[in-house]
Amino acid sequence: MKAWRWARWFAVSLVALFGQTGRFANLAAQAGPETVAPLLEKPVQSPAVTADQLRRYMLHRAAKPIAPASAEKWTRQAQTYRQHILQDIAFHGWPQEWVRSAPRFVQTESIESANGYRRRKFRYEIVPGFESTAVLYEPSSLTGRVPAILNLVGHDPQGNATEYEQKRCINFAKNGMLALSLAWPGFGELNQPENSHDFGGQLDLVGANSLGYFYLVMRRGLDYLESLPNADPKRIGVTGLSGGGWQTTVLSALDERVSVMVEVAGIGSMETNLARPTDTQEVEETATDLLDEFDYPFLIAMRAPRPTLLIHNEQDDCCFLAPLVKPYVYEQIRPFFKLYNAEDSFRWHENIDPGTHNYQLDNRQHAYEFFSEFFHGPKITKEIPSDSEILSPQEFRGRLPEGNLTTAGLARKLASQIVREAVPAEGAGRDSWAKLQREKLKNVLRYSEVSVTAPWKLISTKRPGLQALSYQFEFSNALSATGIWIAANHAASDVDLTIVLNDKGYKSSAAVVADRVNRGEQVLALDPLFFGATSPDETDLAYWELLVAGSGGRPLGIEVAQLIGITKFLGSAKQKVRIQTDGIRAQTVAMAAAALEPSLFSGIDSHGGINSFRYLLEAPVQYRTAPDLFCLDLFKYFDLDRLAAIATGVKIDNSAPVNTAEH
Repeated sequence: MKAWRWARWFAVSLVALFGQTGRFANLAAQAGPETVAPLLEKPVQSPAVTADQLRRYMLHRAAKPIAPASAEKWTRQAQTYRQHILQDIAFHGWPQEWVRSAPRFVQTESIESANGYRRRKFRYEIVPGFESTAVLYEPSSLTGRVPAILNLVGHDPQGNATEYEQKRCINFAKNGMLALSLAWPGFGELNQPENSHDFGGQLDLVGANSLGYFYLVMRRGLDYLESLPNADPKRIGVTGLSGGGWQTTVLSALDERVSVMVEVAGIGSMETNLARPTDTQEVEETATDLLDEFDYPFLIAMRAPRPTLLIHNEQDDCCFLAPLVKPYVYEQIRPFFKLYNAEDSFRWHENIDPGTHNYQLDNRQHAYEFFSEFFHGPKITKEIPSDSEILSPQEFRGRLPEGNLTTAGLARKLASQIVREAVPAEGAGRDSWAKLQREKLKNVLRYSEVSVTAPWKLISTKRPGLQALSYQFEFSNALSATGIWIAANHAASDVDLTIVLNDKGYKSSAAVVADRVNRGEQVLALDPLFFGATSPDETDLAYWELLVAGSGGRPLGIEVAQLIGITKFLGSAKQKVRIQTDGIRAQTVAMAAAALEPSLFSGIDSHGGINSFRYLLEAPVQYRTAPDLFCLDLFKYFDLDRLAAIATGVKIDNSAPVNTAEH
């Protein structure tokens, strides 16, 4: 018999002879990663189950637009909603001097055309230190006031140099209108990596809702367009495709200067987004808290009675398919326009040529016709050919300044201005301070306590010296977590408990689980919601985390509540419960839980962690690798050292550094 087999046989024999006491108690529990790993690999809950739980959880939170009894009442309600969305949500945390500042547009070039219009290139300030570009298409001869249309581009790699955007703006100008086309950070000449829209998460982290940033980008254009001497302030329009359609909807609903809008394939509803979460995979489209009390159908209803055309595509190969969204964004909103006897100003067009995600000829011609009708000008039904007049992206470029900020750079700038009160010295002052800080942390995390209502034991496994139970923990809010409990075969029920959290899921925790079991402990390898086996996504695209934050929740708060709920369920007064983490997400969940409920935990041992949330900004960490950490206001009010100070009596070891290559 080989030596290691003999040793294991001898250990088991000793346990059988002497029981589970004394120095022989742990011999049978000697385990290595190779024996523990199979226990952590058995499936407990499929992503589809988690997704269905989240779908039901959020559907209860979805607001339904119901038309009131009169137009006057809806006018008052809509105005209240506008003020609330702008002041309390979009511009949450933004310096008011930035929000209220006048547009600053500087012309950089003028390109004359022999076809009855000119292009004027501009750069303009989004916020101090961060500029974008724009192109104004205007008729060569202008007299009096004319209609003016803001054109907003979506997620097109070429930005506002894309062919369909240029053709549309050229046609507006040839028909006697002003057309301002805005660049969009992340695309075209603003396609620097740190301008990715996902860096809106960094803005949330430092306390400035990313919706305010995206709103300022487009509102600056509207401000400038209205200021032009030939622009008719009563005939201002907005239009765009996809992300441009989203911008069109948000700006046109919240700014009453927009008299006519044409949205193309840019929005759905909470119901359609829950059915197809890939439709809303962008940070700005599911901006934090925007969908908490409202939904995109609400924003369309707030347009009543102003002329509004929704265009969606029959076989859209991107998002917001016409047959799926029409019942929510159009049919259920018609009663709001009826309040004003304005049913005819609210229209729907379903594109079948080409029917995919597009703003091509059919959609453009419907837009021309709608704008010309409600601007009370000559009717436009046909596009004026302009293929030969399209500029290349190189010809389209503006002149951005050296050292121009990026989205991520703006977040770092705001972070540099954060000032927090000092942590008080040990004593009574620290205790009262910690109590107030816990309440603030609860508010930031939107923390809501949950309890384990059904600890479903789904799999029981026995191995030589080991026992394991696979759990589905069902909570009082109908969400769930999964975990694998492992201990020596004859471990007492009150031996110390270690809860293991790993950013990659408990399948990656075999080594640490084996180590803790060999120390005589019982171990729970836990995957709270959005971790490993309890993730609703088989990818890392964070659709569901976006939807949770957009509807007013906080993924981090849910994870923290689950960890606390499970600890209360499994722990006892005689036990010491410690947490061992691997990764920055697991570390943050554990630290926040200990800060809120320090009496539950004896210690936290973090591996692959960080010393400060500033690391998320400076690395910078990609949003979709850790979406739960980009929690609105988290870094504005807290850092890891502050959480440690609040976690009174909990021994915390964050000495093992993060693996920067993973982020």
